[in-house]
Amino acid sequence: MLAMTSLELARLQFGITTVFHFIFVPVTIGMAVFVAVCQTLHHRTGNPVYERLTFFWGKLLLISFAVGVVTGIVQEFQFGMNWSNYSRYVGDVFGAPLAMEGLAAFFLESTFIGLWIFGRGKLPPRLHLACIWAFAIGTVLSAYFILAANSWMQHPVGYELNQMRGRAEMTSIFAVLTNSTALFAFAHTILGAFATGGMLMLGVTAWHLARGTAPDVFGVSVRLLLPWVAVTALATMLVGHFNGQLMERQQPMKMAAAEALWDTQTSAGFSLFAVSDIAHNPKHLKVNIKVPNTLSLMATNSLHGEVEGINDIQKRYERQYGPGEYAPIVGVTYWTFRLMVGAGALMFLIAAFGWWRRDRLPRWYLRLLVPAAALPFVANATGWIFTEMGRQPWVVFGLLKTDAAGSPTVSSAQVVLTLVGFTALYTVLGVIGGRLFAKEAAHGPAPEIPDAEPDRPDLVLAY
Repeated sequence: MLAMTSLELARLQFGITTVFHFIFVPVTIGMAVFVAVCQTLHHRTGNPVYERLTFFWGKLLLISFAVGVVTGIVQEFQFGMNWSNYSRYVGDVFGAPLAMEGLAAFFLESTFIGLWIFGRGKLPPRLHLACIWAFAIGTVLSAYFILAANSWMQHPVGYELNQMRGRAEMTSIFAVLTNSTALFAFAHTILGAFATGGMLMLGVTAWHLARGTAPDVFGVSVRLLLPWVAVTALATMLVGHFNGQLMERQQPMKMAAAEALWDTQTSAGFSLFAVSDIAHNPKHLKVNIKVPNTLSLMATNSLHGEVEGINDIQKRYERQYGPGEYAPIVGVTYWTFRLMVGAGALMFLIAAFGWWRRDRLPRWYLRLLVPAAALPFVANATGWIFTEMGRQPWVVFGLLKTDAAGSPTVSSAQVVLTLVGFTALYTVLGVIGGRLFAKEAAHGPAPEIPDAEPDRPDLVLAY
């Protein structure tokens, strides 16, 4: 680690903190909306089962939200500590959506989650219900503003370069917030968050059903969650397909690297499995198993469409931006893309099977759902790694390279110190949050309300 430069260490630190933080963000978003749905069902039907589900999942939601808030704070400081040149160059644009997230969306979240927690039994039922919906909407708004900032890095719009000051200055906040990249990324991320929260809750539900815990409550839960996960996972993949086509136009190098496609081809095949030499850009593949014409169909909606390769894009970028290496690490983009897609597809298939067999769920299937709860986290982590590393060597595509964005006065030793400290802190938070989540999840829902008539789903477990 000590042999790495301060820039490389700063990138490693930001990558670790971002991936760790993003464990909790989609869980919070997905669970917040589901809890709001459960409370709405209780308010409309009066069925106490929905109330028990609301406050069982609500406890787990609060744990995820608390840990997510703490881990997110560190990221804000890193822009000033390790990426001062970046902050100076694009802070006028990048800082605006971040400020909107902190002043508007997060304020909405923190205010209404407090009212929801302490207002139970004190606020009128409709007002209490409105609080959880306001919180859920706040989580979605937070995601939108953050994604708008990140999407500007992927596809900068609504700015002009001030040559006198040597920085980018915003000309239209509307253009930044309605960036086509942001709109597709938002839909893809939010649907993925719904699937993530749903799959995690489905794993907990299956664990309890397999042990016969509160079958009245978890029987209802599994019937709600199976279609929830199946539909949102499928929708995530569909939006991801169109997002990929947009990326093909805006960042063709990223998509070419994701397919390890070196030369421009027509009727290009989609690579299922490939092996090459270990190198940044190995230039060729030793093994490549492909589905004919599929890549052209995915990228251009035509079996015979042309897909631009890494070598041709490299030549074009050299003419446009000057000499340099413009391809990311091909092995990283290739495999993270496939892990993301594979985990998402597997999650959909598992949920769709359960939805189909919802009246008679095999015990082996319930046991499968428990480890399957890890699938969305694999998809989320690899998806973010692909998105960010696939943009390299740019930190802001076409404007600012990563090697020019760091803090020139921060030494490697200083970054090592904070890297070790943050990693240790996050490890402790992860262990505490994970154990607390598992402990509360294992407790199950609160005891049945006396004299209540719980719903009796016709769920039958096949042994």
